[in-house]
Amino acid sequence: MQRRCVKVALLQGGGGSVRQDAPVGARPGDVVEAFLHHLMVERGSAANTLRSYGTDLRRYLEHLAARGIDDLAAVREDDVAGFVVALRSGPSPLAASSAARALAAVRGLHRFAVRDGLLAEDVAREVRPPALPARLPRALSLDQVEQLLAGCIGEGPGPLRDRALLELLYSTGARISEAVGIDRDDLDAANRTVLLRGKGGKQRIVPVGRPALAAVEAYLVRARPGLAARGRGTPALLVNARGGRLSRQSAWHVLRAAAEAAGLSAAVSPHTLRHCFATHLLAGGADVRVVQELLGHASVTTTQIYTSVTVDTLREVYATSHPRALG
Repeated sequence: MQRRCVKVALLQGGGGSVRQDAPVGARPGDVVEAFLHHLMVERGSAANTLRSYGTDLRRYLEHLAARGIDDLAAVREDDVAGFVVALRSGPSPLAASSAARALAAVRGLHRFAVRDGLLAEDVAREVRPPALPARLPRALSLDQVEQLLAGCIGEGPGPLRDRALLELLYSTGARISEAVGIDRDDLDAANRTVLLRGKGGKQRIVPVGRPALAAVEAYLVRARPGLAARGRGTPALLVNARGGRLSRQSAWHVLRAAAEAAGLSAAVSPHTLRHCFATHLLAGGADVRVVQELLGHASVTTTQIYTSVTVDTLREVYATSHPRALG
């Protein structure tokens, strides 16, 4: 109902009479607000997604304002294409991946406006994102993963929690945001599974390995009670020093600190252990569609990038081991 009211306000905002058989334009800022509301309420988009879309669409509004456009119906394909060019140039150009993400937000905005009858034509539909460089995800070797996990040493509440976090990330392939979103009731130790809440509110149940369960059990018994007592009560499995839910940023800091403590020279990212999870499963013979389900990928195409990593590894082993590999 709220979004419908926004739509009515948009249609009436121009003043004067409106032909019922012709779409009307709308102020870009109002359409952006309605679109973000649609993503939040009807699509159930995650908070991080909404923040990213909000940032990208604010850039788009600034771009349109600089061109003197105050009506979305006045936007042409060249204006959208010019936005991509502007993102990739200037004193602080965005990477191709960031520009592509911003264009995805803009295309979603125009598609939404056409679907709701605010625009007659989707001028953003044919605008293509900048070409992305071929880039394979970084994955650590099994020995490096062991080093990373060993980077969380000590019996204090912090190290016990951090070890549980890292073990869960590697054991389940969870995104960091999914790991910190786990509640205590989501973990089924008897069946060795955990419920993860992924992008768009989608849920999946994944297995948890015994080492991860042991690390979580040690944390629950010897660390979480003391940490949770400092807060007001939270269902979160992983809690911070104030007794609240551990944040995504804090979890990323834990991963980075563990890598430094382990003396790993390889760069780590928030997705490092997720990449290791997928790559090591495929290298061990797992079916790509099973890995797709475990990772929560909507399309198997996304998962197949890890098969390239595995093939490259096999090629390296072959080249260094087969007596006639270079013949």
